[in-house]
Amino acid sequence: MKKRTVYILMSSIVALSVAFFAAIYFFNLESTIKPIVAKVDPSGPPVFTNALYGEFNAPLNKPMDVTKIGEFVYVSDTNNKQVQVFDQSGTSVFKFGKEGTKEGEFKFPYGIAGDKDGNVYVADLYNANISIFDSKGKFLKYFNDKEKLLKSPGGLRIIDKKLYVTDIKANKLFVFNLSGEKLLEIGGAGLEEGKFIAPNAVAVDNDNHIYVTDSGNNRVQVFDKSGKFIKIINGSKDGKGDPTFLNPRGVAVDSKGNVYVVNNLAHNIYAFDKDGKELYELGGMGTENDKLYLPNGLFIDDRDTLFVTDTINQRVSVFY
Repeated sequence: MKKRTVYILMSSIVALSVAFFAAIYFFNLESTIKPIVAKVDPSGPPVFTNALYGEFNAPLNKPMDVTKIGEFVYVSDTNNKQVQVFDQSGTSVFKFGKEGTKEGEFKFPYGIAGDKDGNVYVADLYNANISIFDSKGKFLKYFNDKEKLLKSPGGLRIIDKKLYVTDIKANKLFVFNLSGEKLLEIGGAGLEEGKFIAPNAVAVDNDNHIYVTDSGNNRVQVFDKSGKFIKIINGSKDGKGDPTFLNPRGVAVDSKGNVYVVNNLAHNIYAFDKDGKELYELGGMGTENDKLYLPNGLFIDDRDTLFVTDTINQRVSVFY
């Protein structure tokens, strides 16, 4: 009788423990998945809405860049040598890639972009290539850089069947057609206008102006579609004073022509109007929902939702 009582007591304790830890698991999971809600003031700055972390037992580890293709969000999960894919609620849908140098493998997956067919382009900084996958993560081929120009591809954007690529070590921006033929080359190492030091990201606005984060020079340079220099954005008046940027990384343009720049070492995002006038800041160093810690990549979708890779906080923060 005593043994039976002990067994019943032990079974109850085990059941309660399982229920307790399950409750913790689901509470933590739900706390990271918050629905996107409209901001109160549509004319004001975007506000934090939710964050993407990855699965409970497989969280993001140093996410470096992000893009949205169709209704899914693709994140270069760099320290895990893979790409993680989420729906817009923050639920992890699937992942692809692993460490290596073969097809479908990565050493340092960085820039990420999608084409009109839903294919996913992933720049590998250390393998010096760009892999192309279908929307479900099946490896298709390497991007055919016909002149073998790319040495360390970083940021990617695909606009109007053109692939824009920053080459971080070569200090250049390349524009290719999707067949791999070079259409444009800008830059080279230097401090002067039209030169770069470690360009990390690229964006293109509705007027086909090209924005390049010139990280080592703490500025964003703007060019026309033919590569002619237009201006500098660095947080100072007319871009001619001392920069307020500290290692700018991601860059994106919203539907109004406002330019957003990730200010990596200051842990924030600056927003400017199309004339380069500062509008507001987002973020600031911290671990709270609306804070950032060494943010890097930035993508703005057609609803003007901002997706920011928050590398140290190991998440993608979403602002709308």
